[in-house]
Amino acid sequence: QVQLVESGGGLVQAGGSLRLSCAASGRTFSSNAMGWFRQAPGKEREFVAVINWNGGTTYTDSVKGRFTISRDNAKNTVYLQMNSLKPEDTAVYFCAGRGGRIALTSTSSYDYWGQGTQVTVSS
Repeated sequence: QVQLVESGGGLVQAGGSLRLSCAASGRTFSSNAMGWFRQAPGKEREFVAVINWNGGTTYTDSVKGRFTISRDNAKNTVYLQMNSLKPEDTAVYFCAGRGGRIALTSTSSYDYWGQGTQVTVSS
C-alpha cells in the first residue's frame, strides 16, 4: 500500500519560514515525478511546485523566488522549503506522486496523495 505522509506544517507569522516534508512508503518514487499542491478554504486545489525524476522543477508564479522543492531519493522523501511566507499562502498543503517521470501541474496527473498538512500564515 502506497502512503505519502506530510509533516512540517504549522502557524507562522508573515515573513517567516516553514519546511514541509513528504515521506513515501510502499513504493519508491526515485524515478517518478512528485509535487506539492495546496487548497485554501472555498478554493480548488492548485499546483505549487513539482519536481521531475531528474530534479527539474516548476513553480507557480506566486511562489517563485520564495519556495524551493527538492527530493532525497535515498530517503524516498520530497521537501518544500517555504520562505518569506505571506497570509495568502495559508492553505492545506498536499504532497503528490505520479507514475510518470515528468512533473505535470494538473492535479489529475497524480496518482498518489497525502492527507495534507495545514499551513497558516498570520499577518
